[in-house]
Amino acid sequence: MRWNGQTLAAEAPAALPGLARLNNLVRSVQTPEFAGITFHEVLAKSALNHVPGASTVMPFAWTINPYRGCSHACVYCFARPTHSYLEFDEGKDFDQQIVVKVNVGEVLERELAKKSWKHPAVALGTNTDPYQRAEGRYALMPSIIRALAGSGTPFSILTKGSLLRRDLDLISEAAEVVPVSIAMSIAIYDDELQQSIEPGTPSTKARLATVTAVRERGLECQVFLMPVLPLLTDTVEHLDRAFGMAAASGASSVVYSALHLKPGVRQWFFAWLEREHPELVSPYTRIYAKGAYAPKEYREWLAARAKPLMRKHGLNRARPAGTTGGPSWSQAAPTRSAPGGFAPVGFAPASVLPSFGPVGDSQPMLF
Repeated sequence: MRWNGQTLAAEAPAALPGLARLNNLVRSVQTPEFAGITFHEVLAKSALNHVPGASTVMPFAWTINPYRGCSHACVYCFARPTHSYLEFDEGKDFDQQIVVKVNVGEVLERELAKKSWKHPAVALGTNTDPYQRAEGRYALMPSIIRALAGSGTPFSILTKGSLLRRDLDLISEAAEVVPVSIAMSIAIYDDELQQSIEPGTPSTKARLATVTAVRERGLECQVFLMPVLPLLTDTVEHLDRAFGMAAASGASSVVYSALHLKPGVRQWFFAWLEREHPELVSPYTRIYAKGAYAPKEYREWLAARAKPLMRKHGLNRARPAGTTGGPSWSQAAPTRSAPGGFAPVGFAPASVLPSFGPVGDSQPMLF
């Protein structure tokens, strides 16, 4: 089936029961350009989402998610459980059943025009990526950016999508009238591993080039090195390469944190481990035996390893990416998930880490 889909009265074969009950479903469509993916176009009733308790756990109170589900297909994505609201599963459905709010720009413009809107900062990319591949087809972000800037509303964008470069002229214009912060999520600096665990994302090279493009426009661009994967990307070699490449790209700052495996995500991630790295299933079971977060000892060990490498590459004075961006690397207290889905925990160095051994080339003594 090409890019002509189902009407409201005709359910697409790929649509799941929960989605078929939506009274704002326009159509479900597939196209050869996106093999295996079904896009469910809906008419959004609202564009702005309020974040409960934002004053204490988040640097922003409002978000916009033009898409639900994400074709980046990152195995570790924290947002997977949110897809179950319409009887989708957290695995393949999250990667392949994408909900598209086709009228999000129009709805947002109306909401921002209300007298009750006080122009607090709005964050994009806190749940699913606004610059995933579908954005090349639907082009929802330009209308969102124009609406926010036109209303005098500060905003931030966190993405893994190199498609951000398409809108740099528009973002630069917006930054002249409102505070704007941009962050690029780049967690994996090994091409083979990156393609295995983030199969739908642009390459690390393409994302670093996007950081450079943002900086060349005179805008700040923070790199989110999140998540750091225990026993996979926490070696001195990988971290040194990561911080070095981020610095060379012109990144304004870098933030990092260890992998967070909430229920739903954990099962999908462990299934990937069993296929790709069965030797790590037992170690990971021990690391995450007590919950979703890596243990405090591991986070401190990671921080003690990362701090001198950040200093080496001139990243030791990292700062938040504007008023709506992520946390600085010096934060240590566990909180709810930061933009991009990984809690900003484990940044504070520890001088003595007896249970995790040295912070040089060896791995932490986890097992």
